[in-house]
Amino acid sequence: MTLFDLTGRRALITGASKGIGYAIAEALAGAGASVVLNARNLDRLEDARVALAAKSHTVDIAPFDAADPDAVEAGIAEIEQRLGPIDILVNNAGMQHRAPLETFPLDAWKRLCATNIDSAFLVGQAVARRMIPRGRGKIINICSVQSELARPGIAPYTATKGALKMLTKGMATDWARHGLQVNAIGPGYFKTELNAALVADADFSAWLEKRTPAGRWGEVKELAGAAIFLASDASSFVNGHVLYVDGGITSSL
Repeated sequence: MTLFDLTGRRALITGASKGIGYAIAEALAGAGASVVLNARNLDRLEDARVALAAKSHTVDIAPFDAADPDAVEAGIAEIEQRLGPIDILVNNAGMQHRAPLETFPLDAWKRLCATNIDSAFLVGQAVARRMIPRGRGKIINICSVQSELARPGIAPYTATKGALKMLTKGMATDWARHGLQVNAIGPGYFKTELNAALVADADFSAWLEKRTPAGRWGEVKELAGAAIFLASDASSFVNGHVLYVDGGITSSL
């Protein structure tokens, strides 16, 4: 089990004040990592920090906009100067906007691209520049089953998650030779705040349960094993891979 031990390692998780980001932060902390939570909302970050600290985890916060180049560079520099090297990065910052494609607002498209793609590029680049001289590092991008599949009303979101899948492969191609492993997790349909409207929709939930071989929604705690695996020495020769945690939905018609 020492392969999965993260003791002595520091993990930065973007979009970590709630939902999947918070669940992954808790999982990595439970495996021994000290975690740094990032988001834009300071109050939510502080609430998340208090909740994890109450479970005896080592946790700090770093409030900055992951889609702002200047804020990213300053934020990453401040973390490494104040706390030490970032060993693990989880690019989780993301958003959703549902609308028919033919009337999809341009400003919403731009926000989706900035939050879902730009943030992973900017934070990944800033962290990798520091990992490369050290010859080691783990980067985990949070993709989606929408990296492979589309649904009505979310074509731009699907485009961003497809791009993130390929950015993951590109990062691995460029940075593996420097000792970095860059992979992704592709969650299926999980009960999160982002999916609250869908969870509350009885017709959608019934459809999803029939469509998913496992026959149910996922619980965010079920992402813990994938996150620990990709953050640990257990995945030392895994690179450019998207690990789908989806109850089988991408495997079945």
